[in-house]
Amino acid sequence: MTSRERFLAALACAPLDRPPLWVMRQAGRYLPEYRELKAKSSFLEMVRTPALAAEVTLQPLRRFALDAAILFSDILVIPEALGQGYKFRDEGGIAMEYRLDTRARIDALAPASAVPDRLHYVADTLALLKKELAGQKMLLGFGGSPWTLATYMVEGGSSEDFELIKQLFYTDRATFDALLEKIAAALVAYFQMQIAAGADAIQIFDSWGGIVAGPDYEAASLKWIRQIVAALPREFPVILYAKGTAPHLTDQAFTGVRALSVDWTSDLAIVRRTLPANVAVQGNLDPVLLNTTPAIVRRETTRLLESMRGTAGHIFNLGHGITPQAKLECMTALVDAVTTWK
Repeated sequence: MTSRERFLAALACAPLDRPPLWVMRQAGRYLPEYRELKAKSSFLEMVRTPALAAEVTLQPLRRFALDAAILFSDILVIPEALGQGYKFRDEGGIAMEYRLDTRARIDALAPASAVPDRLHYVADTLALLKKELAGQKMLLGFGGSPWTLATYMVEGGSSEDFELIKQLFYTDRATFDALLEKIAAALVAYFQMQIAAGADAIQIFDSWGGIVAGPDYEAASLKWIRQIVAALPREFPVILYAKGTAPHLTDQAFTGVRALSVDWTSDLAIVRRTLPANVAVQGNLDPVLLNTTPAIVRRETTRLLESMRGTAGHIFNLGHGITPQAKLECMTALVDAVTTWK
C-alpha cells in the first residue's frame, strides 16, 4: 500500500494496520535545511517561486517517512490576490498593507476571477510536486477559512483581542457578509485551481474559529466553510482544522468535510466515538511534546495510538503546527512510533 492509498483509505474510514502520518507545518523552521534555504531567500520569495516552494515542501519527506506532503505557502496569499498585500513584522506577527476599515475598501477588492491568474505560482508548485511524488505520497493543498482570513484583513494584521472584526460582525452584518462572500468566492476559485493542479485533498485552516462566541460560530465562520465545501467536487476530500472549537465538532462534521483535525485539548478517542462513523479524525498530539525528549514523545505517541486502537478513520498529526523549537530526534521518535506501531 502506498502512502497515498493509506491516506485515502483513512479518509474513507476504512480499517488500517496503522494511521497515515503527517504534521502541520512539517516544512519549516525546525529543519536545518529549511533555515539554510531561508538564509538565501525571504519567506515570500520562497512562496512565490515554484522551484523553491516545491523544494521546501519536499524537505521533510526526504528526512522522515511521512505519508503526505503539504504545499508550502501561506493562507494570506488570498488577501494578497484580492489586492491587500501582507508582510511580516520585525517584532513578529503579520502586517497587512492596510486595514479594511470601510465598505468602499471591501467593495474595491478584486473579484474571485482574478485569483487563478494572480496565484498561478501555487498551481505551478503543485504541478512540480505532483510529478515529483509520482502518486506515492498524498499531496495536500490548503487555505484559510473566510473568518480567519477576515480577521487579518479587518484588523490590519495579527491581533490580540480581535475587536475590530467582532465589531464589524455585530454592528454591520451586511458589510461583514459582503466581505465573507468575497473571501469565500476567492477560496472556491483557489481550491478549484489547486484541485486541477493535482492536490489530492484540501485542508481548511479556521485558525481563529475559537475566538468567536459560541452561539455566533455558525454565522461568523461555519456557514462560509459549508458554502465552500458545497462548491467543490462532490467526492473531493476536504479536511477542516478549527483550533479551539471543540463544542462545535458535531456541527463541523455535517458541513460536508471528509475529516476533522482536532486540537490537542480534546480526547481524540472520545471525539472519534461521538462523531459520525463516515467522518475521519486527524490529530492530535500536543506539539510542545516535540520539544521534550524522544522517550516522552514515544510514550505519548503510543498512548494516543492505543487509545484509537480498533477505530477507523484516523490520520495521525499534531493538535497544532510543529514549533520552531522542535527537536529533530523527537520528530524521528514520533515517526518511528507511528510507522512501527502494531
